[in-house]
Amino acid sequence: MISTMKKQKTTCFYLTLLLGFLLLSSCERKEKFPSHNLEFKGLATTWDEAIPLGNGILGVLIWQKDGKLRFSLDRADLWDLRPMARMNFDKWKFKDVYQHWNNGTYDEVYKELDSPSKLYPAPSKIPAAALGFNIEALGKVKSVELDLDGAVCIVIWENGTKLSTFVHAYKPVGWYKFENLSASIDIELIPPAYNRPGDGVSVNQSGSDLDRLGYSQGKTEKKGNTLIYNQEGWDGFSYQVYSGWEEEGTSLTGCWSVSSANKTWDVSPLASENVTEALRGGLDSNFGSHLAWWEKYWDKSSVSIPDTVLQKQYELEMYKFGSIARANTPPISLQAVWTADNGKLPPWRGDFHHDLNTQLSYWPAYAGNQLDLEEGFINWLWKYRPAFSKYTKDYFETDGLNVPGVTTLEGEPIGGWIQYSLGQTVSAWLAHHFYLHWKFTMDRDFLKEKAYPWLKETAVFLDHISVRDDQGNRKLKISSSPEIYNNSKEAWFSETTNFDLALIRWDYEKAAELADELGLADEAARWRQILSEWPGYSVDDCGLMFAPGFPYNESHRHFSHLMAFHPLGLIDFSNGQPDRDIIQKTLFNLEHNGPDRWTGYSYSWLGNLYARAFEGEKAAGALKTFAQCFCLKNSFHVNGDQTKSGKSKYTYRPFTLEGNFAFASGVQEMLLQSHSGTIEVFPAIPAQWANVGFEKLRAQGAFIVSAQRENGKNRLVEIIAEKGGTCKLKNPFGKNTCSIKASWEGQMDCNGEVIEINFPVNGKAILKME
Repeated sequence: MISTMKKQKTTCFYLTLLLGFLLLSSCERKEKFPSHNLEFKGLATTWDEAIPLGNGILGVLIWQKDGKLRFSLDRADLWDLRPMARMNFDKWKFKDVYQHWNNGTYDEVYKELDSPSKLYPAPSKIPAAALGFNIEALGKVKSVELDLDGAVCIVIWENGTKLSTFVHAYKPVGWYKFENLSASIDIELIPPAYNRPGDGVSVNQSGSDLDRLGYSQGKTEKKGNTLIYNQEGWDGFSYQVYSGWEEEGTSLTGCWSVSSANKTWDVSPLASENVTEALRGGLDSNFGSHLAWWEKYWDKSSVSIPDTVLQKQYELEMYKFGSIARANTPPISLQAVWTADNGKLPPWRGDFHHDLNTQLSYWPAYAGNQLDLEEGFINWLWKYRPAFSKYTKDYFETDGLNVPGVTTLEGEPIGGWIQYSLGQTVSAWLAHHFYLHWKFTMDRDFLKEKAYPWLKETAVFLDHISVRDDQGNRKLKISSSPEIYNNSKEAWFSETTNFDLALIRWDYEKAAELADELGLADEAARWRQILSEWPGYSVDDCGLMFAPGFPYNESHRHFSHLMAFHPLGLIDFSNGQPDRDIIQKTLFNLEHNGPDRWTGYSYSWLGNLYARAFEGEKAAGALKTFAQCFCLKNSFHVNGDQTKSGKSKYTYRPFTLEGNFAFASGVQEMLLQSHSGTIEVFPAIPAQWANVGFEKLRAQGAFIVSAQRENGKNRLVEIIAEKGGTCKLKNPFGKNTCSIKASWEGQMDCNGEVIEINFPVNGKAILKME
């Protein structure tokens, strides 16, 4: 193992933290990575620059408002789930959309399926409440720090008062402790403004004030050292916010929770019960189990790169991923558990966008070796498969499976730009995650019970909605490419776009592959036959096009025409020179048309694209632009160029998370690739990265890989095969002599362009340059 890179968190350090409830530093980690933690000289004064803490179901933003320390509390399942008005699939079918498009009466589609999302405030994610702490008597704040190791926020005042606060890694509670208090602190619970008229001004895609939801304001009560708030929502939904605290000498220790209830949900403990139980267990015990979870999380994988900007941003992205993804919580929505605290509904309702946002958010889970957290996405998709099947039958009038491109917490369609919110290939892109979960775990039960059934049902749907052109090839009646031509009638193409085509071809190719794996020869043959009836991609002298007759000739944020290259890997360098030519021309044309209409996630996706093309310098450059120009000081991605330096003409700041996590994936792609069936270490690093390494990144085939590069040469590669099998590794040592040390008996050859090793289950091999 590469001990010089390990993120060790010693028992002594944790005992010290428990005894003093958080010293300010982890000596070992800070010596190696001194700049990872977020450190500021004062509290943020806007919610979107706050310190974020979370555990997948609960979240909090730590900042200051109106002179008071503010905890903006959130819970992932706080949703107004009323059906989207006028989203009537008894009246409106996909065939009706096609007819209006074809007949020149498309305004009717706008009126019925798009405008409701602008006219009505719900369905939508909603905020919980806030805790306010009167800190006027404490004086000036000296420092604010987010410690990534322990997922703890520490605030220190110049008078010596210290606040330490965290959200427990897996229990539904948050904790706070003030030490060295010179005066008592008043605590208040601040409910959302459900009954106070807002200003009606749209702020960063937050167009609706909370009072438009029509709720009666909930009741807040303070009894002794407790605060409670109960809020009724739409149609039986309710939630409770509760905090209790204890004072001893100059210290104050408190705990908070948010609970939710709905008449269709299983009953769970109230927030008051969660807090009472936590306080009974005590802070030290809770903090110990919290730290143990985060220690295990950070030990799953790590990277060490010489670019300090990229290294810090990567650590922050993986911290945020660990804060909002769990196997047993809702998947990552646009803002996850950090809903806007500005009196308005969150940007784009805080919903689940499946035309890019949820997909990109889970990219770093695979190579990052965090598949247990990625399961939350898979589990949610599987749970609401009945709702998706009903939508498919109601709107498309077909069998098989498709998913609305924009959904509520329970998978119901919200609408909006229907080319994408009701798109035809959404379930195919989501199928990619089922496929990746299989390839990275090699879990045959998952393959049989979930991965192949999802791809199969998607293939059935795509079979039913396709038609034949004059040459007998399959096509879609009308097709789209997010978000080319935005929401205009022209956003529908009469020929199948490269975006839709790539997803369709990918689903049939992989459905056949998985059918073969399961011994279903007849089904595999059926999928391959249908695949052969679809045309090839639209390509011109500049590479991949939007669609036949529509060259890529304008800047656009969504690189949808490039899906076949990344993430799907259908067009790939490993396929030979023709594919390489297409990729290189397409990327050159992307650069030529420029970034005027790009957003932050465009740059993080671009980093992945360049990494797949083995362009290390360009990959690092794109990712650095993302980190420096499209993120706030707390690392939140806010879509627009905050530096106004010409990296985009978009300079707004709506916060969404997909760009953050695509960034992390881009770093991983620079360090390890396995999508072609051959593992390659350091495939796309800049030439100046002489010393770089990683531990426990995961490759397809369920291989856990660590590697170290020193003084410009690859020195060491370690591979552990969870499920055994044949591992193909592109020789990382070139013509240099190397040795292999394995955990089992046998002869292994370290020569050739590709090294093949046949692993037993959990076998381990260390390859070292002599």
